[in-house]
Amino acid sequence: MPSTVVPAHGLAEQGYATPAALHWNLGTGPLVELAVQRGEGLLSEHGALVVETGKHTGRSANDKFIVRDAVTDGAIWWDKNKSITPEQFAAIKADFETALKARKDLFVQDLYGGSQPEHRVKVRVITEFAWHSLFIRTLLVRPELADLAHFVPEYTIIDLPSFKADPARHGCRSETVVAVDFEGKTILIGGTAYAGEMKKSVFSILNYLLPERGVMPMHCSANIGKDGDTAIFFGLSGTGKTTLSADASRTLIGDDEHGWSDTAVFNFEGGCYAKMIRLSAEAEPEIYATTRRFGTVLENVVIDPVTRKIDLDDNRLAENSRGSYPIDFIPNASADNMGPVPRNIIMLTADAFGILPPIARHRNRRDRAGCHLLHLLWRTVHAAPPVGLWQPAEAAHRQGRCGRVVGQHRLDRRQRHRRRPPHADQGDARAAQCRARWQPEERRIPA
Repeated sequence: MPSTVVPAHGLAEQGYATPAALHWNLGTGPLVELAVQRGEGLLSEHGALVVETGKHTGRSANDKFIVRDAVTDGAIWWDKNKSITPEQFAAIKADFETALKARKDLFVQDLYGGSQPEHRVKVRVITEFAWHSLFIRTLLVRPELADLAHFVPEYTIIDLPSFKADPARHGCRSETVVAVDFEGKTILIGGTAYAGEMKKSVFSILNYLLPERGVMPMHCSANIGKDGDTAIFFGLSGTGKTTLSADASRTLIGDDEHGWSDTAVFNFEGGCYAKMIRLSAEAEPEIYATTRRFGTVLENVVIDPVTRKIDLDDNRLAENSRGSYPIDFIPNASADNMGPVPRNIIMLTADAFGILPPIARHRNRRDRAGCHLLHLLWRTVHAAPPVGLWQPAEAAHRQGRCGRVVGQHRLDRRQRHRRRPPHADQGDARAAQCRARWQPEERRIPA
């Protein structure tokens, strides 16, 4: 099958010599055809590509390692990240290069991470699966065809699910590894077919680069109202970011990863990655409609191999079933994946401890809203944020914008007006201390 655009700066120029047939920058149709021909997935009755990721149905956070060297030693939050030595990474990379030479086919996509041109990064993604190539092409920002011929990657991601790491040789934990070398601008993913590892790898790159430029990387969704009022929705996985951002009355910027610069909120991606389990047409019609379109990839969604009907309620393969689709599958999506700086900050806490109120408005209260904002930031970025990272949020407060915190709690009405405890969700022990200190004896919530 012919390639779409082969750049002048190819794999050989990067030092990756391989006899494999290289499929460069293929579009949706060819990639779907190849995925089906190669037995990687099935087409549903409505045209979505349905695939399984095997034993890994989510990210392998405990198998991610970052090279600790002179460049990263003082830049990474090592309390929350595992390290490997440059020598260990070199051993992993050498074995990846050997694995590349053994492949008959490889798929290569040249893409952007980031929609704002002055803050985007050029990423080349090499995969052994056709559906992985389709996934990452869908999730990232696609360059114009005219730009591909002269594309020179700044970072390279290699994803080989068939690769098996050796803990003794590579310094990792298991046969699964995600190895990150920021100095060498290379990320290696092996031993897992979960496509979300590639997506998060690009997020890691931008988390590493953007704070030094005064841009805040955010794990959030974002949309715009008819008056140009941008809202961003912070929250961990499953708290409702994708659902809320797809509100039909507002324009969607993106559902998961964004940057906040001096001039804009911009999507890191060009697609969405939504949870599929128990999705319904009644509750989430815009997202549900994407499951019935050619070009959508459904991961670990149960499909009848004969009728090709899918069952979004069946969790036998995974509770974390996922769907990836181009952002323009949502009818009200922004054309450029960008919007003005935020007017509203909404934090979806999903507080299981019962500490935070169901909804609290922190208008012009830098101490309250800022505390929550920085807490969420520290939970999503791997580097200790520099002082300048606070500036975008500080500017929003000076301009009179408000922050809102949305959570779940079980306190009675009187307790909602009490001062809220700091650090309420830093582990079970700390939360228990908070409950004991801030709630009357008769209202204390069991751990």
